[in-house]
Formats: sequence, structure tokens, C-alpha cells
Amino acid sequence: MRYPFLYDFTQEGSNHFMNSRHDNPGASTPRRTLLDEVTAHEATLERLKSVEDAYERFVPRQFLQLMGFEDIREVRLGDQVEQPMTILFADICDFTNLSESISPQENFNFLNSYLSQMQPAIAANGGVIDKYVGDAILALFPASADDALRGAVSILNQLDIYNAGRHRAGYVSIRIGICVNTGTVMLGTVGSASRMDVTVIGDAVNLAARLERITREWDVSLLISEHTLLSLNDPAPFGIRLIDRPQIRGKQEIQSVYEVFDADPPALRAAKRKTRNLFETALACVHLGYPDDAAVMLQQCLDLAPDDRPARIYLERCRGGAHGPTDILRPWSDDYLTGIAPIDADHRKLSAAANALIEKLLADRSDGVAAALAALGDALDAHFELEENLMEKAGYAPLLEHAREHRRLRQSYRQFAAKVTSGADDFRYLAFACQCVVADWLIDHAQKSDRALGLFLQKAAAQT
Repeated sequence: MRYPFLYDFTQEGSNHFMNSRHDNPGASTPRRTLLDEVTAHEATLERLKSVEDAYERFVPRQFLQLMGFEDIREVRLGDQVEQPMTILFADICDFTNLSESISPQENFNFLNSYLSQMQPAIAANGGVIDKYVGDAILALFPASADDALRGAVSILNQLDIYNAGRHRAGYVSIRIGICVNTGTVMLGTVGSASRMDVTVIGDAVNLAARLERITREWDVSLLISEHTLLSLNDPAPFGIRLIDRPQIRGKQEIQSVYEVFDADPPALRAAKRKTRNLFETALACVHLGYPDDAAVMLQQCLDLAPDDRPARIYLERCRGGAHGPTDILRPWSDDYLTGIAPIDADHRKLSAAANALIEKLLADRSDGVAAALAALGDALDAHFELEENLMEKAGYAPLLEHAREHRRLRQSYRQFAAKVTSGADDFRYLAFACQCVVADWLIDHAQKSDRALGLFLQKAAAQT
């Protein structure tokens, strides 16, 4: 809420009449009255600015702008907008026990101290805090998944500084878990006519909160979903490794979850980078039912990185027989349909081609792998050409971003194909990688970008 007309009036009026007052101390009563009015306008402006600043502490201006508003007075109950977004959910580990050991005043002092340290790390990376849920932070990153991941790493780095201060003051250090997930969300107003709030809702938000709990299971600080990994413009600068493919409560599909270890201590971070391929090969063996082979590889990881908690947890499970084989294949489903016949037909062909290559790799046979690899690559190229022609013909606005996702997959597939043809990697790792690189990408892309394209094309067809 800006009032430029008040700024212009008060600035010019104040200068003029203040000068007049000094020039003529005996100024007439009308002039003094007008000067008093200018002064009153200045005071009113200051109050309005103060009220606006107070509103922004409760409803961030960036949040209103994401909804398409510039003034909070324009917002009405039920206003909403749907858009892709990356969500960051951060929570303090074991906060309940901590809070029960201190007084209510100490609880609030601690929370405000902690949250005030984390907020700048989010804002500096283009994030907007949607809300504080007790000790948890829900933040939105509208520009890119890369911003969200940089923000998450910054939070963890800031936490190290914060914990150092707590240690000097005689307090225990705290640990937090963070999950970053990308998807379509709804920004809007909820509540009643007399008491409403702006918030973000959607399956992508729920998944971020549920995946954050997995940080406790693997004793890590930062996880990202497969949706975020596949949305990164450039994953290369980050230290990322697959950590699990769990069945999340409320979700029918298996979700690939990745650890980001850029905020780990330098020595551990370097060791995880060095053992990343070995660790992911061990995970492939775990999920495919080769626990003894996995145990050998995990021990090799621990020899190089003794503080690698996920490797130790997996090793204990392998030795204890707690982790049986799982089916890594994700069969195609009508849930992934876009409503555009040629696109859906291509999707089915691509899914079948990816599964055929996975099965060839799992059989550990060299014959037929090269042909299956080439067939899948050709099918991807043909499908991307089909979609991009449809988008160009229909005047689809997000064409460049959609095509950029195609280019990212092409690059990933070329890297994967080079690994396959080199013959240097374990066949189980290659099968697992094919599932994560191609099949998971295809499902994620179909459910997000291609579904949005399908809705656009159906609407365009209905209008012609």
C-alpha cells in the first residue's frame, strides 16, 4: 500500500511552508493552519507506512504478489491461484523433549532466536516463508528448485553458526531435518469472512512434510524428492545421492528420495562424493535382493567414510535380514494419462521400452542391451519432437521451459548410455539407474508438465 500522491504533496508542501515560516515568523493564521495540515498529512503517512509494514510481517508482500495482488485490501475469501512451486519444510528434531525441559518463556525465546536465524537464509535465496508451524518452517521458492536447494544448504550452514553460539552459552546443540519437494500447489485464502489466512495447500506440500520425517530414519539433515531432482536446472554442483525408494503413507507409488550432503563436514562430504557410485550400487543390490553383495559394498563405503550414517544403517539391515527385495519397476498406469491420444500412446511405448531395457540389464546379458538402449533413445527423441511440434503449433506459452526439461533428460540419458556401453558398472546398478533416470522421469514429467500441456491442448481444441 503505497501513497505516492501523499509523498509528492507533503514533500513539496513541507519544503515550501517550512521555508515560508522561517522567512516570515509572523506568518498569517491561514498559512500556519495549512502548515499544520501538511504536518498532519506527514504524520498520517507515517502511520499508514507503519501499518503496512506491520501487515507485511504477517502477510508477506511476495505472497500477495504470487497470488496476483499488490494490496492486501484486494484479497477476498476463496481467492486462489494454482502454480508450480518448490516447497521447503524444515523441522527441529526432538523438539517436544526440548520444549518440555524449559519454561514457556524460554520456549518462545528459543524459537524466536532460532527462526530469526533461519529466515535470512531463505530470503537470500528467493524464498518466501508461508508460515511457522510451531518449530517448523514452511517456505516457498517460486523461481526454481535450485534456489530452494541452495536455501536449504544455507539454512544448515547457518545452523552450524547458531549451534556454535548455543554451545558457548552452555546450551545443547539442535538438529533439524529438511525436505525439499517440487510440484503444483494452490495459493489462496482459507477461513471465514471474519478470520481468514493466506496459505499454500496441495499434495506437493503434504509430500514435503512426510518426506521430512524420513530424515530421522536415515539420520541425515537434507532430503529432496525425485520431483525436485528432476526439476533442477543443473544438479552437478550439488552433492546428491539416492538414499531410498520408500512407500509413503497416502501415496500409491514408490517415491525415490535423495540425500543432499553439501552441508556435511568437509571430510565427510568429500568421502560421500568419492563413494557415491559404490553406495548407490549397494542400494541397487539391497532393493534387488542381493544383501550379501550390498553388505560388502557398504563396508567398503564405511572404510572410507566411517561417519556415513545411512551406509551404516543399511549395513545393519543387510546383516540382520531386515531388508528384502523390492520390485523396482513402475508399470504404466491410466493415472498418468494426459487426454491427448498421441502423447499417451508415446508414453506407453516409452514406458515399455524403459522396462525392456531394465529387464535386459537385470538379466546381465550383453546381447540385446545395445539394441534396447538405442530403441529407448530413439523413442525419446521421437516423443520430444512430437510434443514440441504440438506446443509450437498451439502457441503454448511454457514451450521453452517444457523443451528445457526434454533437453535435461536427453543429457541424463546420454550420460547413462555412456555408462552402459563402457561396461565398467555393475549391471544391477545400471538397471536401478535406468529406473531412476528414465522411468521415474517419464512418470514425473507425465504427471506434471505433460498433464498441463494436455489440459491446454484440450481447451484449445474445444475453442476451435
